[in-house]
Amino acid sequence: MENKMKQTAGRDALGEFAPKFAQLNDDILFGEVWSRENALSLRDRSLVTVVALMSQGLVDSSFQYHLASAKKNGITKTEIAEILTHAAFYAGWPKAWAAFRMAKEVWNETALAENGKEQHESSMIFPIGQTNDAYAQYFSGQSYLAPISAQQVGVFNVTFEPGCRNNWHIHHADKGGGQILICVAGRGFYQEWGKNPVEMNPGDCINIPAGVKHWHGAAPDSWFSHLAVEVPGENCSNEWLEAVD
Repeated sequence: MENKMKQTAGRDALGEFAPKFAQLNDDILFGEVWSRENALSLRDRSLVTVVALMSQGLVDSSFQYHLASAKKNGITKTEIAEILTHAAFYAGWPKAWAAFRMAKEVWNETALAENGKEQHESSMIFPIGQTNDAYAQYFSGQSYLAPISAQQVGVFNVTFEPGCRNNWHIHHADKGGGQILICVAGRGFYQEWGKNPVEMNPGDCINIPAGVKHWHGAAPDSWFSHLAVEVPGENCSNEWLEAVD
C-alpha cells in the first residue's frame, strides 16, 4: 500500500483565492504523484525535481523547499554537489552557480544554526536561555527557555530553532487562564485547530483563551522567539496532545 504524502501548502496559501489549484497541488501533485513510491523513491523524485527546477533557473523559495526535502530524503552533501555539477553542463553554468548558493545554505545548516543563534540572540533584548529539556518531548526540533518573571504573572521567553514547533496543546482552567504570546524576534506561526496558521513577526500579539487547541513555532527558514505570558486563572493546567502533522 502506498503511503500518501500530506501537504497543505496549497490550501494554506491559495485556499480561498484559487481553491482548485490548491487542491491539485496538495492532493494530486503531493498526494498522488509524489506518493507513488513503487515507481520512484522519494529520494529519486527529489533528485529529478531539483534538476528540473535548476534547469529552468527557478531558484526561489520553492527550490529551497525541494533542496531541504532532498536532504531529508537522503541525498548527501557530496551527492548534491555532484548532481548540480553534472547538471551544469546541460542546464547552464550560471544556473548551477545560483543553485549552489542555495544548496550550500541547506547542507551547511549546522554552521548556519550556530551563526543564526548568535545573530538571533543579538536581535532581541531577552536572553535565549537554556535548552528546553523538560519539555523536549512536546517539541519537534530544538527549543530554548528563559524565565523572565516567576512572580505575579509567569513570563517566559521561548525560542525555537528554524522549523521547530510544539505539539498541539490546550491550556485548561475552570476560570480565566489561557496564554498570551508576544513575538520579540524572528518569524513564526500560530495556529488554532480548524483554522489557518497566522504568521507572527516582532510586535505581533496572540491572545489564547483557555480551552483552545493550538500550536506555535518557527518558520522553516527563521529563528523565532516569543514571550509566553501565563494568564492567571483557577485550576490551570496544560494538556499536551499529538505532534503537528
